[in-house]
Amino acid sequence: MDAYLLDPLLDRFIHEDLEHGDITTDAIFTDKDQSHAYFTAREPLVAAGMAKVAWPIFSKLNPKTTYGRVLQDGKYADKGDILLELIGPTRALLRGERVALNLVQRLCGIATLTAAFVAAVDGLDVKIVDTRKTTPGLRMLEKYAVRVGGGSNHRFSLSDGVMIKDNHIAACGSITDAVKRVRKLVPHTINIEVETDTMAQVEECLACRVGVIMLDNMDTKTMEEAVKLIDGRAVIEASGGVSLDTVRAIAETGVDVISVGGLTHSAPACDIGMDWC
Repeated sequence: MDAYLLDPLLDRFIHEDLEHGDITTDAIFTDKDQSHAYFTAREPLVAAGMAKVAWPIFSKLNPKTTYGRVLQDGKYADKGDILLELIGPTRALLRGERVALNLVQRLCGIATLTAAFVAAVDGLDVKIVDTRKTTPGLRMLEKYAVRVGGGSNHRFSLSDGVMIKDNHIAACGSITDAVKRVRKLVPHTINIEVETDTMAQVEECLACRVGVIMLDNMDTKTMEEAVKLIDGRAVIEASGGVSLDTVRAIAETGVDVISVGGLTHSAPACDIGMDWC
């Protein structure tokens, strides 16, 4: 994550909570008061965002804030492990506590869930990727957390690549017509992906020579048939209803990519506390 993209986001998050000040903290403490605190894991998790997201919040509130121990992104933590050590002005630590915790609890949840999906397909030649089903305003951070957990990113936005989905096909009339229209306007450097849910649609995609074929909500038997039919002529993505219970069986069909919306839209936040020394 580049700082020039992250900084405006963090500024908005801080303003949302702080707005006109912290009347409680400002009434109790002065600018001279100093404190020492820790972010502590209250359950097993994969760390994400301690140095890149949490600490910059406190630094923005007061540049004199420093950090000591920090668990690197992607590392596992057990319950009770210290994730981030903070030293600095008491007012800055208290003002930034909730914003920082809200963010890293969310990011660690996504990284932890992603790591579980990646582990479930260990040894198979397949990528676990996210989708655009992200929290508005948090896409960059949530997709970063997917990478921290060992996954990969799908499109960041609608401008990143062509994906002809079921509603495009329904509104246009056919996959063939949709692909023809796209090819008239889109540069040759941009790949074309088409969502399919039947073998007939897979055959139509092959006739159109699209680069990526998505097998949407197909059972594993149909996926196996589709993989044999495609036979390396396109990248194959599986999507729809993927869970930790089903992901390995899906991967074993021979698909190249498995997209999982739940990595971002359904990951439970991890329990992290800020403990005072």
